[in-house]
Amino acid sequence: MAHAKVRPLFDAEILVPAIMESFKKLHPIHLWKNPVIFVTEIGAVITTLELIFNRGGGSFGFVFQICLWLWFTVLFANFAEAMAEGRGKAHADTLRRSRKAATARKLNRDGTLTTVPAESLRKGDVFVVAARETIAADGEIIEGAATIDEAAITGESAPVIRESGGDRSAVTGGTTVLSDQIKVRVTANPGESFMDHMISLIEGAKRQRTPNEIALSILLSALTIVFMVVCVTLKPFAIYTSAYAGETLSQAVTVAVLISLLVCLIPTTIGGLLSAIGIAGIDRMVQKNVLAMSGRAVEAAGDIDVLLLDKTGTITVGNRHATKFLPVGGYADTELGYVAALASAADETPEGRSIVKLAHEFNGAVGALSAPPGSEVIAFSAQTRMSGIDVPGGRSIRKGAPDAVLQFVKERNAQMTPPFEATLQDMVKEVASKGATPLLVAEGNQIAGVVVLEDVLKPDIKVRFERFRAMGIRTVMITGDNPLTAAAIAAQAGVDDYLAQARPEDKLALIRQEQANGHLVAMTGDGTNDAPALAQADVGVAMQTGTQAAKEAGNMVDLDSNPTKLIEVVEIGKQLLMTRGALTTFSIANDVAKYFAIIPALLVVAFPQIAPLNVMHLGSPASAILSAVIFNAVIIIALVPLALRGVKFRALNTAVLLRNNLLIYGLGGLIVPFIGIKLINLVIYNLLHLA
Repeated sequence: MAHAKVRPLFDAEILVPAIMESFKKLHPIHLWKNPVIFVTEIGAVITTLELIFNRGGGSFGFVFQICLWLWFTVLFANFAEAMAEGRGKAHADTLRRSRKAATARKLNRDGTLTTVPAESLRKGDVFVVAARETIAADGEIIEGAATIDEAAITGESAPVIRESGGDRSAVTGGTTVLSDQIKVRVTANPGESFMDHMISLIEGAKRQRTPNEIALSILLSALTIVFMVVCVTLKPFAIYTSAYAGETLSQAVTVAVLISLLVCLIPTTIGGLLSAIGIAGIDRMVQKNVLAMSGRAVEAAGDIDVLLLDKTGTITVGNRHATKFLPVGGYADTELGYVAALASAADETPEGRSIVKLAHEFNGAVGALSAPPGSEVIAFSAQTRMSGIDVPGGRSIRKGAPDAVLQFVKERNAQMTPPFEATLQDMVKEVASKGATPLLVAEGNQIAGVVVLEDVLKPDIKVRFERFRAMGIRTVMITGDNPLTAAAIAAQAGVDDYLAQARPEDKLALIRQEQANGHLVAMTGDGTNDAPALAQADVGVAMQTGTQAAKEAGNMVDLDSNPTKLIEVVEIGKQLLMTRGALTTFSIANDVAKYFAIIPALLVVAFPQIAPLNVMHLGSPASAILSAVIFNAVIIIALVPLALRGVKFRALNTAVLLRNNLLIYGLGGLIVPFIGIKLINLVIYNLLHLA
């Protein structure tokens, strides 16, 4: 499976435009959406004015450096966001370059074909595409089947098969037909195609802030207001206490100092990185070839606590294989193999081919395994639940669901004794209880035996379910199998629950029930019958190969059409929330440490009694304040890689994650500023002799 190219973190193609974009983002119209950084920019403007109108003052050097580093703080916050956006835009540019000006052979009402520009196609139009031609627009195949190269959107070089009438009928504009010819009905107008939608979402043009992001922004705004009040009242306090402590404190508390104190105490670190974290989450989805329709969908994936997973293709490898022949009624192994192979001679399903293959491999299999001339093939249907063949001479062979085949035999006036039927039923139940699927094989009015079809579990699926259980996520297997088979597969795979003989309405009812119980639910689907459940789920991952209805109903699209991807989607969502939580903890802990850097150093001259709080023993009030401001700016840049890459995902429960978060990022957020500010202060105080 190919994924989107992962670029180096500081790729020059991204880095240089991000630096330029950082200056463009200084515009207040952009920054007012981020209150913390907006306040920082206002502080930088006021300090700049202070510098201009007090040019001859003795504190020019100090105010100049404060002014410079405040602007750097805003630019570094903009740079973090620009870097995150740049990685998405680079991928979008790649997609844009992959699109070529195309033409289409539009099918007219009179049946004739007219070559028209692709841009002229509208929803509902029909066009024809032959081998080596590019599909002009998004649509659904209404006639024919073809192999298609979808590397332009998935990165996967292997061609795929798309055909009309099924759940793999959707095609995407810009992909190439490699063989055969198809008729396609357009499903999207120009500018509304899947590729257009994908490019705009990757570029972040339509990214909306998520509920958690909005809630955190409100909290950060509230903290900013509180610290603004504190800083505003500090000047009157200094004037009031000057009668007792002298004019030293009043003179030290200047506008530049107050703004520096405010910027250092408000949570600028997480404020500067918050947008980058959300954009990077979408980018990580893109790297996994999953297109999230919004940041809200990525965030919801991180809150999921119930996963609905289809058995076939997700928990199992996808196709059942014949593994055993169990003869009855006097049939030998070789005879049952021969009869089952005849019944499957025209069966092109993976199960049918596996029966023929097993018969070939079965030692001593007799007779030719191809249908005799003049045979009539009986195709499988949902009504009969059987398939088979009528060979010359009046001999009818059937294979299919046990109850359907038994009914077929009884209708042919077979005299089946109760003990024989009971033995047969016990055999069928035993096969089903082990997680396999039993197929009965009948020849005329006699039961020849049972073919055992087994599902093959994906090798690492049980381990992955254990990881989710550790996180408090419950897994539910959805299958059309009977309850016995479903229970056996569920036990082997290690899922927490299962829904057997599931119909579309059953899936929808299950999702609603889980949501009514306060759970957030994720599921995958690809068919039109999955659309209601995908729309109802909190995270609905539609397959790119699925129908247009499924893709419109879900809030994510998996370009690889791999149902197992749902597990990775949840992990990326969890990683986004873990990253945001870790950096928020680190930022708030930073503010506590910076408080001990600035306040004691500022007040210790006027109030020697608070000297014990000056634990950093910084050189002077001016150097202490400048050191804190520099650290406040530099730490944003230092944390950009973590914001873009995300905190390493670990499948742990909430209590353990909280403990680790507090120990690593809470305690680290307290210790790192003490070390960083002290080192910066040593340089400033000793080398620059800032008194």
